[in-house]
Amino acid sequence: MEALKSTPRERVRAVDDWLATRVIGQPALVQRLLMALLCGGHLLVEGAPGLAKTRAIKELAAAVEGDFHRIQFTPDLLPSDITGSEVFRPEDGSFHFQQGPIFHNLILADEVNRAPAKVQSALLEAMAEHQVSIGRRTFRLPELFLVMATQNPIEQEGTYPLPEAQLDRFLLHVNVGYPAAAAEHDILALVRGETLASATVRPPVRLTTDDVFGARHAMLKLHMAKSVETYLVEIVLATREATRYDPEVGAWLEYGASPRGTLALDQLSRAGAWLADRDFVTPDDVRAVAHDALRHRIILSFEAEADGITNDDVIDRLLSRVPAP
Repeated sequence: MEALKSTPRERVRAVDDWLATRVIGQPALVQRLLMALLCGGHLLVEGAPGLAKTRAIKELAAAVEGDFHRIQFTPDLLPSDITGSEVFRPEDGSFHFQQGPIFHNLILADEVNRAPAKVQSALLEAMAEHQVSIGRRTFRLPELFLVMATQNPIEQEGTYPLPEAQLDRFLLHVNVGYPAAAAEHDILALVRGETLASATVRPPVRLTTDDVFGARHAMLKLHMAKSVETYLVEIVLATREATRYDPEVGAWLEYGASPRGTLALDQLSRAGAWLADRDFVTPDDVRAVAHDALRHRIILSFEAEADGITNDDVIDRLLSRVPAP
């Protein structure tokens, strides 16, 4: 079956179809995970417990030729528990670097907001630089490297919210909700079947590093009309100059998205078009990823928060105001 799927697009589509049968009721999360993998970025996923966040990345890891590790973040975690540390060898009086769990291809940073700032910084520095520095030595992380961090919106007592500047390091911020009733029935059937089955369900193909990087190269070659690129840039500029489009929204915003938001919107809209089997990007591709690409890059004013305005409300209003080509 793998031989029939020779191109990166065919192999990624096969994995996408397989994941849809393994992660029920969360199609947006599955797609965003694939997008993050293809774009070489990381994602922050927020949702209540039990919504298949862990299952999604574990199933993706089964379909990628790389190793997976889950890190449970707790208040007593140390940065060295993430990055690794120097271990003394008494037999020869030397120090040897023992790699931490960050040196895996796919990482689940579970409940990242439960760890103190130093631990969060160690993780986010590794995400941004793709390397870990211990003393005077620097160690490169795997070429294929993806972090999915999760936050639990419930039980905020005793947590350490990620600062806005660190949130900007994530390519995506995905909100996960409850599945529909029909999906809930499918989940029951899936779990019962897994319990009764004697064999492990394997993906039809496994993506290699060459598949992933081949897809990234192909996405960069997709055609994006100048008018679509201008539309993309205008959406980001609107978060900084909202008064130009809507005076009320201007009062809601304290800070707009950085150029990193523009880059994220470009990468993600290309990934969406590529996954949809098109060789060009449309304004709909840009709008489809705008919320996940920008919701963590804008800061609301105190007045907006007091009025119950959310980041998604701001993005909705701006998308309705910025003229599409």
